Amino acid sequence: MIIKTWLDEATQELANAGIDSARLDAELILGHTIREPRTYLHAHGDEEIDDRREDIANARLELRLEHTPVAYIIGHKEFYGRRFKTTPAALIPRPESETIIELLKDLIPKNLSLLPEKPRLVDVGTGTGCLGITAKLEWPELDVTLTDTDQHALNLAKENAALLHADVAFLKNDLLRGYGLPIDIIIANLPYVSRDWEVSPDTFAEPQQALYADNGGLALIKQLLEQASVQLRAGGHIVLESDLKQQSDIVTAALSLGFTHLRTEGFVTLFRR
Repeated sequence: MIIKTWLDEATQELANAGIDSARLDAELILGHTIREPRTYLHAHGDEEIDDRREDIANARLELRLEHTPVAYIIGHKEFYGRRFKTTPAALIPRPESETIIELLKDLIPKNLSLLPEKPRLVDVGTGTGCLGITAKLEWPELDVTLTDTDQHALNLAKENAALLHADVAFLKNDLLRGYGLPIDIIIANLPYVSRDWEVSPDTFAEPQQALYADNGGLALIKQLLEQASVQLRAGGHIVLESDLKQQSDIVTAALSLGFTHLRTEGFVTLFRR
Protein backbone atom coordinates (compact mmCIF):
# COMPACT_ATOMS: atom_id res chain seq x y z
CA MET A 1 0.00 0.00 0.00
CA ILE A 2 1.22 3.52 -0.73
CA ILE A 3 1.41 6.25 1.90
CA LYS A 4 -1.49 8.32 0.55
CA THR A 5 -3.86 5.35 0.39
CA TRP A 6 -3.04 4.25 3.93
CA LEU A 7 -3.54 7.77 5.24
CA ASP A 8 -6.83 8.24 3.43
CA GLU A 9 -8.23 4.90 4.63
CA ALA A 10 -6.98 5.41 8.20
CA THR A 11 -8.41 8.93 8.30
CA GLN A 12 -11.82 7.66 7.24
CA GLU A 13 -11.79 4.88 9.85
CA LEU A 14 -10.83 7.31 12.60
CA ALA A 15 -13.46 9.84 11.51
CA ASN A 16 -16.10 7.07 11.52
CA ALA A 17 -15.04 6.29 15.10
CA GLY A 18 -15.82 9.88 16.09
CA ILE A 19 -12.22 11.06 16.42
CA ASP A 20 -12.06 14.75 15.50
CA SER A 21 -8.32 14.83 14.81
CA ALA A 22 -8.55 11.91 12.38
CA ARG A 23 -6.12 13.12 9.69
CA LEU A 24 -3.55 14.42 12.16
CA ASP A 25 -3.67 11.19 14.16
CA ALA A 26 -3.26 9.06 11.02
CA GLU A 27 -0.23 11.10 9.99
CA LEU A 28 1.33 10.92 13.45
CA ILE A 29 0.88 7.15 13.63
CA LEU A 30 2.29 6.46 10.18
CA GLY A 31 5.09 9.01 10.50
CA HIS A 32 6.17 7.46 13.78
CA THR A 33 6.01 3.97 12.28
CA ILE A 34 8.15 4.72 9.22
CA ARG A 35 10.31 7.17 11.21
CA GLU A 36 9.64 10.16 9.01
CA PRO A 37 8.11 13.59 9.74
CA ARG A 38 4.64 14.50 8.54
CA THR A 39 6.14 16.72 5.84
CA TYR A 40 7.72 13.60 4.36
CA LEU A 41 4.31 11.93 4.13
CA HIS A 42 2.92 14.93 2.26
CA ALA A 43 5.78 14.91 -0.23
CA HIS A 44 5.98 11.12 -0.76
CA GLY A 45 2.35 10.05 -0.97
CA ASP A 46 3.07 7.60 -3.82
CA GLU A 47 5.81 5.76 -1.95
CA GLU A 48 5.02 2.20 -0.88
CA ILE A 49 5.02 1.15 2.76
CA ASP A 50 6.84 -2.12 3.35
CA ASP A 51 4.67 -4.94 4.65
CA ARG A 52 6.22 -5.11 8.13
CA ARG A 53 5.75 -1.42 8.81
CA GLU A 54 2.26 -1.47 7.37
CA ASP A 55 1.37 -4.22 9.85
CA ILE A 56 2.80 -2.13 12.71
CA ALA A 57 0.91 0.96 11.54
CA ASN A 58 -2.32 -1.04 11.32
CA ALA A 59 -1.85 -2.35 14.87
CA ARG A 60 -1.30 1.17 16.13
CA LEU A 61 -4.33 2.37 14.22
CA GLU A 62 -6.44 -0.27 15.98
CA LEU A 63 -5.29 1.11 19.34
CA ARG A 64 -6.33 4.62 18.29
CA LEU A 65 -9.71 3.32 17.12
CA GLU A 66 -10.15 2.03 20.69
CA HIS A 67 -9.48 5.61 21.89
CA THR A 68 -5.97 5.02 23.14
CA PRO A 69 -4.41 8.51 22.96
CA VAL A 70 -1.82 9.03 20.23
CA ALA A 71 0.75 10.13 22.82
CA TYR A 72 0.58 6.70 24.46
CA ILE A 73 0.78 4.94 21.10
CA ILE A 74 3.88 6.78 19.89
CA GLY A 75 5.32 7.23 23.40
CA HIS A 76 5.94 10.95 23.51
CA LYS A 77 4.33 14.40 23.45
CA GLU A 78 5.72 17.85 22.77
CA PHE A 79 5.50 20.39 25.58
CA TYR A 80 6.92 23.90 25.36
CA GLY A 81 9.12 22.87 22.46
CA ARG A 82 10.55 19.75 24.12
CA ARG A 83 9.70 16.08 23.75
CA PHE A 84 8.51 14.30 26.89
CA LYS A 85 8.17 10.55 27.20
CA THR A 86 4.57 9.53 27.84
CA THR A 87 3.15 6.33 29.35
CA PRO A 88 -0.17 5.46 31.04
CA ALA A 89 1.58 6.15 34.36
CA ALA A 90 0.77 9.86 34.01
CA LEU A 91 -1.48 12.34 32.27
CA ILE A 92 -0.47 13.43 28.80
CA PRO A 93 0.94 17.00 28.75
CA ARG A 94 -1.60 19.45 27.36
CA PRO A 95 -0.97 22.72 25.51
CA GLU A 96 -3.18 24.58 28.01
CA SER A 97 -0.64 23.87 30.74
CA GLU A 98 2.03 25.85 28.89
CA THR A 99 0.26 28.96 30.22
CA ILE A 100 1.77 28.12 33.61
CA ILE A 101 5.26 28.54 32.15
CA GLU A 102 4.23 31.79 30.47
CA LEU A 103 2.98 33.20 33.77
CA LEU A 104 6.26 32.27 35.46
CA LYS A 105 7.98 34.76 33.17
CA ASP A 106 6.27 37.55 35.12
CA LEU A 107 7.37 36.11 38.47
CA ILE A 108 10.97 35.03 38.00
CA PRO A 109 13.70 37.69 37.69
CA LYS A 110 15.70 37.52 34.47
CA ASN A 111 19.05 37.37 36.27
CA LEU A 112 18.68 34.91 39.13
CA SER A 113 22.43 34.80 39.70
CA LEU A 114 22.22 38.25 41.35
CA LEU A 115 19.92 36.98 44.10
CA PRO A 116 21.42 35.98 47.48
CA GLU A 117 19.86 32.50 47.22
CA LYS A 118 18.16 30.41 44.57
CA PRO A 119 14.37 30.76 44.49
CA ARG A 120 12.72 27.47 45.41
CA LEU A 121 9.99 26.10 43.10
CA VAL A 122 7.90 23.00 43.78
CA ASP A 123 5.86 21.25 41.07
CA VAL A 124 3.10 19.44 42.96
CA GLY A 125 1.56 16.40 41.29
CA THR A 126 4.21 16.45 38.61
CA GLY A 127 3.10 13.47 36.46
CA THR A 128 5.43 13.41 33.43
CA GLY A 129 7.43 16.21 35.01
CA CYS A 130 6.71 18.53 32.09
CA LEU A 131 6.03 21.62 34.22
CA GLY A 132 8.85 21.40 36.74
CA ILE A 133 11.41 20.18 34.20
CA THR A 134 10.48 22.96 31.78
CA ALA A 135 10.80 25.53 34.56
CA LYS A 136 14.28 24.26 35.42
CA LEU A 137 15.41 24.29 31.79
CA GLU A 138 14.04 27.79 31.21
CA TRP A 139 15.56 29.12 34.47
CA PRO A 140 18.56 26.89 35.33
CA GLU A 141 19.31 28.76 38.58
CA LEU A 142 15.98 27.74 40.11
CA ASP A 143 15.94 25.13 42.87
CA VAL A 144 13.22 22.78 41.57
CA THR A 145 11.55 19.82 43.30
CA LEU A 146 9.00 17.54 41.61
CA THR A 147 6.49 15.76 43.85
CA ASP A 148 3.85 13.12 43.21
CA THR A 149 1.93 10.58 45.27
CA ASP A 150 2.40 7.86 42.63
CA GLN A 151 5.81 6.21 42.32
CA HIS A 152 5.20 5.14 38.71
CA ALA A 153 4.54 8.75 37.71
CA LEU A 154 7.59 9.89 39.64
CA ASN A 155 9.73 7.28 37.86
CA LEU A 156 8.49 8.63 34.52
CA ALA A 157 9.35 12.17 35.58
CA LYS A 158 12.84 10.97 36.52
CA GLU A 159 13.24 9.46 33.04
CA ASN A 160 12.21 12.71 31.42
CA ALA A 161 14.55 14.73 33.62
CA ALA A 162 17.42 12.46 32.60
CA LEU A 163 16.50 12.59 28.90
CA LEU A 164 16.34 16.39 28.98
CA HIS A 165 19.32 16.86 31.33
CA ALA A 166 17.33 18.71 33.98
CA ASP A 167 18.91 18.79 37.44
CA VAL A 168 15.81 18.58 39.62
CA ALA A 169 14.96 16.87 42.91
CA PHE A 170 12.15 14.35 43.45
CA LEU A 171 9.90 13.65 46.40
CA LYS A 172 7.15 11.04 46.75
CA ASN A 173 4.52 12.56 49.01
CA ASP A 174 0.95 13.79 49.31
CA LEU A 175 0.84 17.37 48.02
CA LEU A 176 3.27 19.34 50.26
CA ARG A 177 3.22 17.02 53.27
CA GLY A 178 6.77 16.07 54.12
CA TYR A 179 8.29 19.06 52.35
CA GLY A 180 9.73 21.13 55.17
CA LEU A 181 11.45 24.01 53.38
CA PRO A 182 10.00 27.46 52.69
CA ILE A 183 8.86 27.79 49.09
CA ASP A 184 8.92 30.75 46.71
CA ILE A 185 6.75 29.35 43.90
CA ILE A 186 4.29 26.45 43.74
CA ILE A 187 3.00 25.22 40.39
CA ALA A 188 0.35 22.52 40.13
CA ASN A 189 -1.88 20.81 37.62
CA LEU A 190 -3.70 18.60 40.10
CA PRO A 191 -6.65 16.27 39.46
CA TYR A 192 -9.65 18.57 39.11
CA VAL A 193 -12.25 16.65 37.10
CA SER A 194 -15.53 15.98 38.88
CA ARG A 195 -16.83 12.43 38.51
CA ASP A 196 -20.19 13.67 37.21
CA TRP A 197 -18.68 15.56 34.26
CA GLU A 198 -18.89 14.21 30.74
CA VAL A 199 -15.36 13.53 29.48
CA SER A 200 -13.71 12.48 26.23
CA PRO A 201 -13.40 8.70 25.69
CA ASP A 202 -9.64 9.22 25.30
CA THR A 203 -9.33 10.13 28.98
CA PHE A 204 -10.39 6.62 30.02
CA ALA A 205 -6.90 5.45 29.01
CA GLU A 206 -5.25 7.94 31.36
CA PRO A 207 -4.66 7.26 35.08
CA GLN A 208 -7.95 7.97 36.80
CA GLN A 209 -6.29 9.06 40.05
CA ALA A 210 -4.60 11.86 38.09
CA LEU A 211 -7.90 13.10 36.67
CA TYR A 212 -10.61 12.97 39.30
CA ALA A 213 -11.02 14.69 42.65
CA ASP A 214 -13.85 14.90 45.18
CA ASN A 215 -15.86 17.99 46.08
CA GLY A 216 -16.71 18.84 42.48
CA GLY A 217 -13.08 18.35 41.50
CA LEU A 218 -11.81 20.92 44.01
CA ALA A 219 -10.75 18.77 46.98
CA LEU A 220 -7.03 18.58 46.22
CA ILE A 221 -6.73 22.17 45.00
CA LYS A 222 -8.27 23.45 48.24
CA GLN A 223 -5.99 21.20 50.33
CA LEU A 224 -2.97 22.55 48.48
CA LEU A 225 -4.08 26.14 49.02
CA GLU A 226 -4.34 25.49 52.76
CA GLN A 227 -0.84 24.00 52.85
CA ALA A 228 0.55 26.78 50.67
CA SER A 229 -0.84 29.42 53.01
CA VAL A 230 1.66 28.12 55.56
CA GLN A 231 4.59 26.91 53.47
CA LEU A 232 4.89 29.69 50.91
CA ARG A 233 7.15 32.55 51.87
CA ALA A 234 5.45 35.91 52.32
CA GLY A 235 5.22 37.33 48.83
CA GLY A 236 5.50 33.87 47.30
CA HIS A 237 3.25 32.69 44.48
CA ILE A 238 1.08 29.71 43.61
CA VAL A 239 -0.02 28.95 40.05
CA LEU A 240 -2.94 26.53 39.62
CA GLU A 241 -4.59 24.90 36.63
CA SER A 242 -8.31 24.13 36.82
CA ASP A 243 -11.46 24.10 34.74
CA LEU A 244 -12.89 27.50 33.84
CA LYS A 245 -16.10 26.88 35.79
CA GLN A 246 -14.13 26.17 38.98
CA GLN A 247 -12.09 29.35 39.03
CA SER A 248 -14.56 31.52 40.93
CA ASP A 249 -14.70 28.98 43.79
CA ILE A 250 -10.90 28.68 43.79
CA VAL A 251 -10.47 32.45 44.00
CA THR A 252 -12.95 32.60 46.89
CA ALA A 253 -11.11 29.83 48.75
CA ALA A 254 -7.73 31.48 48.18
CA LEU A 255 -8.91 34.91 49.32
CA SER A 256 -10.29 33.38 52.52
CA LEU A 257 -6.78 32.06 53.25
CA GLY A 258 -5.18 35.46 52.79
CA PHE A 259 -3.97 35.13 49.20
CA THR A 260 -4.15 37.93 46.66
CA HIS A 261 -5.60 37.00 43.26
CA LEU A 262 -3.23 38.46 40.69
CA ARG A 263 -4.37 37.06 37.38
CA THR A 264 -6.39 34.40 35.58
CA GLU A 265 -5.43 33.40 32.07
CA GLY A 266 -7.21 30.55 30.33
CA PHE A 267 -7.20 27.52 32.64
CA VAL A 268 -4.55 28.99 34.96
CA THR A 269 -4.91 31.18 38.05
CA LEU A 270 -2.10 33.04 39.83
CA PHE A 271 -2.08 34.03 43.48
CA ARG A 272 0.40 35.78 45.81
CA ARG A 273 0.67 35.04 49.50
